[in-house]
Amino acid sequence: MKLKKSGIVASTLVVALGLSACGQSNGNKAEPSADKPFAGQKLTVFALAHPWTDGMKASLGEFESATGIKVDLQVFPEEQLQQKLAVQFTSGAQTPDVFTYRPFMEKLLYDKNGWTEPLDGYVTKDAGYTFDDFSKASVDGSMVNGKLMSIPLWTDQFVMYYRKDLLEQNNIPVPKTLTEFEAAVKKLNDPSKDFYGFVSRGQRNALVSAAASFIYSEGGDFIVDGKAAINTPEAIRGLGMYANLLKNYGPKGALNMGWPQAAALFAQGKAAFYVDASALYNNTTDPEKSLVADKVGFAPFPAGSAGQKPYAIAAWALAMNPKSEKKDAAWAFMEWSTNKENVLRIQQSGVPGARDSVWASPNGIEKFPADLAAAIKTTMSIGVDHSVPQVMSVTEARDAVGSVVVKAMLGEDINAAAETANKELQAIIDSDNKK
Repeated sequence: MKLKKSGIVASTLVVALGLSACGQSNGNKAEPSADKPFAGQKLTVFALAHPWTDGMKASLGEFESATGIKVDLQVFPEEQLQQKLAVQFTSGAQTPDVFTYRPFMEKLLYDKNGWTEPLDGYVTKDAGYTFDDFSKASVDGSMVNGKLMSIPLWTDQFVMYYRKDLLEQNNIPVPKTLTEFEAAVKKLNDPSKDFYGFVSRGQRNALVSAAASFIYSEGGDFIVDGKAAINTPEAIRGLGMYANLLKNYGPKGALNMGWPQAAALFAQGKAAFYVDASALYNNTTDPEKSLVADKVGFAPFPAGSAGQKPYAIAAWALAMNPKSEKKDAAWAFMEWSTNKENVLRIQQSGVPGARDSVWASPNGIEKFPADLAAAIKTTMSIGVDHSVPQVMSVTEARDAVGSVVVKAMLGEDINAAAETANKELQAIIDSDNKK
């Protein structure tokens, strides 16, 4: 991919020659030139060990040649990356200048701690960047209090996996509503043959992101107007539906299942339906991992009483360190790595991008099953921008919400469980507000 004059070279020149109206210092001791607008500058980038990083790194030399910036790319596994970032930011370090993080899990904490730089003033500087090409849900999920705090990198959507062969053999249409979904699940459930109508996450913490779309599609949410809302009729309907599906039509031991166990059971040919993140699809379609690889179909998550509202999140995003002394150069890197050409190029390796245009491109979807690409595209246009409670203490909040499903599956009263959990979630919200 050649760097076009209208793309990264032009945009970095614009920044270097004075369009730093955002008020940032660019920390550049050398005078910018048309050939090397950031000559002599060195950026430190902390990134997750992930195929997106591999794809970006493959063309990094082009960016360095065009801008004169030397990029020190440091790559870490997820847990180590989170630890490294916490150490750097807690100490007030100026590096990394740019980093990857999970906005749906960490954006509120990072914003509260002052660890992310608002980007609103950057994304509008170059019309060629076409920021409006990013999906609405991915952008909304990158906002905090009306401010854009990161640029979405890759996305994840909640979709329905199903056995095409079984639906065809039993004359069952692909479910479009949750009522139809439950009927199909019930019809295909056959535990006497170690075969189940439904499988998904059952572990208390892990199940929350799977149950989320049931809550939304019944008209609820975890938090409404700043208050815990999992004891509302809408949320209870969604949580109850999820609990009943797992309890009545799921495998034994469902309460011990995270996504790896649920996906594996579906891949072993022991379940008719599986609902989870689109990013997990390869676990069910790779012949080396799945016994039903050629029998898996994908569709948008069915509509509930409040309509079709699956989650569609920015799984990871690119953010800027507010203490960086090289913010214009940092933005040049962020702009380049998330421009249309690079998002398309990296998506062609199988990493689902956040720009709408790449899902409209035949080249952008060629690595994905056609029905999955269609389901992702639909979900990106209608999806909810979060899959877990939007609080700083996400782990604790997930435990509280997940306990409602667990208790319901164990036969306890779901309304009482929801009241207890709602108080716990509200306490977390109140604690966050005091920090």
